[in-house]
Amino acid sequence: MVDGGRLWKRLSELAEIGRQEEGGVARLSFTEEERAAKDLVASYMEEAGLAVREDAAGNLFGRREGRDPEAPAVLVGSHVDSVLNGGDFDGPLGVLGGIEVLQTMDEEGVEMGRPVEVVAFTDEEGARFSLGMIGSRALTGTLLQEDLRHEDRNGVSIEQAMRNAGLDPGKVGEAARPADSLAAYLELHIEQGKVLEGEDLPVGVVTGIAGPVWLRLSFAGEAGHAGTTPMGARRDALAAAAEVVGVIEEEASDTGSTVGTVGQIEAGPGGINIIPGRVDLSLDLRDIDEAVRDRAEGRIRGRAGEVCNRRGIDLSFEELQRLPPAPCSEEIRGAISAACEKEGIRPHPLPSGAGHDGMHVAELCPMGMIFVRSKDGVSHNPKEWSSREDCEAGCKVLYLTVLDLARQR
Repeated sequence: MVDGGRLWKRLSELAEIGRQEEGGVARLSFTEEERAAKDLVASYMEEAGLAVREDAAGNLFGRREGRDPEAPAVLVGSHVDSVLNGGDFDGPLGVLGGIEVLQTMDEEGVEMGRPVEVVAFTDEEGARFSLGMIGSRALTGTLLQEDLRHEDRNGVSIEQAMRNAGLDPGKVGEAARPADSLAAYLELHIEQGKVLEGEDLPVGVVTGIAGPVWLRLSFAGEAGHAGTTPMGARRDALAAAAEVVGVIEEEASDTGSTVGTVGQIEAGPGGINIIPGRVDLSLDLRDIDEAVRDRAEGRIRGRAGEVCNRRGIDLSFEELQRLPPAPCSEEIRGAISAACEKEGIRPHPLPSGAGHDGMHVAELCPMGMIFVRSKDGVSHNPKEWSSREDCEAGCKVLYLTVLDLARQR
């Protein structure tokens, strides 16, 4: 069976790349830190006896052949990029768990019918360019040249960042995989929530992934002197934006399942004695039910417009990302549940509120996910934690599930 000590050692080693003074990690896409992480992961793949390659989008693959090398492969993986000052487990557990599964197969002489590949996708988080899942988009052929124009806060585009990293942005289309090349996609990931902790379970069976909409709202008012402009004569962009933030919280809460987050806000000119004349803020809106999410979005747009009309503010919306929810394959859920039972774990179904690369890979093949318990539900935070025992339990379930899926039927 899998070597939990080896898995934990590799998780700990990888976590030191991009370590921040605040205690978390920062490995943004196409940076030296992300490159160092991929190089370390490639060395683990080689130790596991895998054939290693990197595609035109920077996705890193390790492949173990089956009896029929022409058969569609089972793909296992996740990502190694992070948010700013993030945790040690979000992403790396799925990549390193996949490598551990294949290394265990090699050590135990297990021969499968299908090839099995492990992947470290490029930029799942979207923390640098406000466009996530770059690698999985490329894998499915949905990453467009116009997407590469997205810029980071320093004005560097994805296109330029790829060039700086030694990649040719004009060739990203070559990363696309034909649908008949993959039999299934499977991802091991920390839950990033409290459900499994509440159920006292180390592992859970994911039912589907909520679909996110990312918007940027721009408020244009009029800057003015803070001391000489009467309250009733102001066109305060920040005051309007603050009221809209309250609308977002109210509308998301009212559905019972939607979550809405304003994670970025910038106000200008930025003087202590100047009325803010412009504000840009982000909105991340998600739900497992696309219709519910879209109705909430419509109400937010309508009410935000009313707020700005009343305050004399011009409001515009920019859509950064829109993805439908992605249900997990019933067959793969069954295989994961059977693996849980073999390990003495009660199979517990739960949805994923967070987005994952599987949302895109599901366009090519059946997709499934295994969740591992998160302490206090904390993620995207230096306090993010899953125990060594739970990580090993999740990897054992992954191993048994891959054995099931990679048998050529």
